[in-house]
Amino acid sequence: MTRNQKISIFITGSLLLSLGACVTQKYKTPEELKADGLYRDVAQTDTATIANLPTSTLFTDPQLQALIKEGIENNLDLKASIERMKSAEANLRLSKTAFLPSLNLDVNATDNKQSRAALNLPPSINIPLETQLYRAQLSTAWEIDVWGKLGSAKRSALASYLQTDAAKRAVQTQLVSSIATNYYTLLALDTQLKITEQTLASRIKNVEAIKELKEAGIVNGAAVVQSEANRYAAEVSIPDLRRSIRETENALNLLLGRGAGSVARSTFDVQQDYKDLQVGLSSQLLKNRPDVQQAELAFRVAFENTNLAKTYFYPQLTLTANGGLSSLKLENFFNNSIFYSIVGGLTQPIFNKGQNKARLTSAKAAQQESYFAFQKSVLTAGSEVSNALYAYQTAVEKEASRAKQIESLEKAVDYTKELLKYSSATNYTDVLTSEQSLLSAQLNGVNDRLQKLQAIVSLYRALGGGWKE
Repeated sequence: MTRNQKISIFITGSLLLSLGACVTQKYKTPEELKADGLYRDVAQTDTATIANLPTSTLFTDPQLQALIKEGIENNLDLKASIERMKSAEANLRLSKTAFLPSLNLDVNATDNKQSRAALNLPPSINIPLETQLYRAQLSTAWEIDVWGKLGSAKRSALASYLQTDAAKRAVQTQLVSSIATNYYTLLALDTQLKITEQTLASRIKNVEAIKELKEAGIVNGAAVVQSEANRYAAEVSIPDLRRSIRETENALNLLLGRGAGSVARSTFDVQQDYKDLQVGLSSQLLKNRPDVQQAELAFRVAFENTNLAKTYFYPQLTLTANGGLSSLKLENFFNNSIFYSIVGGLTQPIFNKGQNKARLTSAKAAQQESYFAFQKSVLTAGSEVSNALYAYQTAVEKEASRAKQIESLEKAVDYTKELLKYSSATNYTDVLTSEQSLLSAQLNGVNDRLQKLQAIVSLYRALGGGWKE
């Protein structure tokens, strides 16, 4: 090869590579998608966030910690997401091999016999009608990635793999949140059942007390009937509470990857809520929220697919070669039987540009759709953080008022019962009203406490906590 030929090849190769760089684009996070100022009424000055806390720090109940650990080990959705990661990893390895030339070995022996009648030869001509061909060859093919087609495919596969990893972490974040939420719900139901059973026991005693007052002529028969109805009003709610407890236990067991059964747990009154609810900067959601990362990676896959669609408009450059040994006689297989061929090819699409245009249009539309989904995921994350913070604040505000309400209603029940014994101006309807109001306030007080605990869980998940285990 002459010096001028080498220079020409170098210049041509450099030109093709520079043109290839112009066909595809390098990915970067869209400038307009900066997740700043997403939190409502929250001063963002510190990067500290509870999302970086381990679950054992946020949830101090040993029983809850054990359930979370068991869920991470055995949850079926989490296991399925790990298998999807393995599949995506295999696809990524496959995309990397596309840069390498293929190499195939072909060894065959052929026996071929011609029909003399079909050849129509004169009787005087005698040629062998049966021949054998022995052949062994290596063949290789290599596509030169001038326009970035293979590079875009590899980057798309990488983004898909990272997307499955983000999806796995999103499943774990949701799993931790669901286990904690159901656990607190279960404890709250236990407490409400206990309150209702205590109320029922008290009302059964009230029925006997009212009967004694009737015999003493202080109250009439209507008061006795009302006291019995009041007793049954508390009793009838107990089966529903027990059913809710059973269903919540079953939901927890499903999250833990085990069959239906009872769940070991502590009590509602020993739960401690984490006080230092730092949220950090809203821009950290892009790094902490797995589902936001998953949405961005889906956009990146679509971006690379658009790059890939662009490369179909340009010629495909391939280099193929094959060579080996070929002989009609086996004893001469290694004597003067070498053959080879080398082919450089260029394939330029001509009449399929309509197909290529449709492919590019579809890829661009999918890219734009995934961009909107990415944008929505960021806004949703900010909204969830704001909602969780406000749910916690309102629960805190209700606690003090609820405690005073329950204290006042307890006094009202005691006062009306005493007045019923000594004053004809008081009837059992007053006692009934105060008792019903007290039970409702006590149950709502449990719900207020539950709202507070679950708001912390929701905030932890909304900020992206739970997957750094």
